[in-house]
Amino acid sequence: MHTRKKGKSASHKPVGKTSYAWVPADKSAVLKIIEKLSKEGKSEADIGRILRDEHGVPSVKVLFGVKLGRLLKENSFQTKYPSDLMSLIHKAVRLSRHSGLNKRDYHNRIKLGHVESKIKRLVYYYRGKRLPADWKYDREEAALLVK
Repeated sequence: MHTRKKGKSASHKPVGKTSYAWVPADKSAVLKIIEKLSKEGKSEADIGRILRDEHGVPSVKVLFGVKLGRLLKENSFQTKYPSDLMSLIHKAVRLSRHSGLNKRDYHNRIKLGHVESKIKRLVYYYRGKRLPADWKYDREEAALLVK
């Protein structure tokens, strides 16, 4: 959106509707691991990466039939704020801190505006669903939210 890139090209997971026979873990063990990781404050992406790399679970969707976000929501492990919104807020806080230290970095200031516009679009999307109806983005409040 705010870059000159033409799109994204990457490898994709193989299509599979049934559980893999070589996956050593069963559903209850994986659910306990997901619960433990979500209580530690890990994001959905971190939980998926840890399950893949450390526990040998290639896909939560194939194992449970639903995506990880839906599984977290059904079992009440969901975080207060969406993970994509929080990662953008982290990025905005880092950029604003850098902008405060480096006053003449004009490119950083432009990119900060781009990130904040993405945040405002996401807030508009999540308002009333995962965010309160009167929630607004503010730089100072975002810095406190990240800490």
